[in-house]
Amino acid sequence: MICKIRKWKMSDAAELAAVISNKKIQDNLRDGLPFPYTEQDGAAFISEMLCADTNETFAFAITAEDKVIGSIGIFRQGNIHRQTAELGYYIAEEYWGKGLMTEAVNQICEYVFNESDIIRIYAEPFAHNTASCRVLEKAGFQYEGTLRKNAVKNGRVIDMKMYARLKAEIETKIET
Repeated sequence: MICKIRKWKMSDAAELAAVISNKKIQDNLRDGLPFPYTEQDGAAFISEMLCADTNETFAFAITAEDKVIGSIGIFRQGNIHRQTAELGYYIAEEYWGKGLMTEAVNQICEYVFNESDIIRIYAEPFAHNTASCRVLEKAGFQYEGTLRKNAVKNGRVIDMKMYARLKAEIETKIET
């Protein structure tokens, strides 16, 4: 199975809602998402992504077999971190463990490094989310350390891990 990333369409709202209305997925994301997640919530998110500054927000639907199966985005940081961006993603549970998320991460990193001045992309998965950590490792991200007691999720204080991928590392691989 092959996955692709593409710009969001307003017609994706129902499929997006179906993907993210899963407690197992939401338990590994930051707070603030409604549960259950409705088609209207999806439409609001898609509208926001379509209106976002394309040099600041790189947001895409993850698709397989012409169906939305997840979401992936890279978000530029500010001030002294203006050439650094944070990666976030999720994929429908039935597609876990098939290598699709790693492929989507590779696709978005290649896009952002080629189409912007971003030099560093980082992600901060929860330390207990070993599958997400593995996705990042397989996509060429380097583990940089554990952020101890860095978040409160579902009433628990938890660690997060810091991973990053640098544009210079990709350029070096191409040259050798």
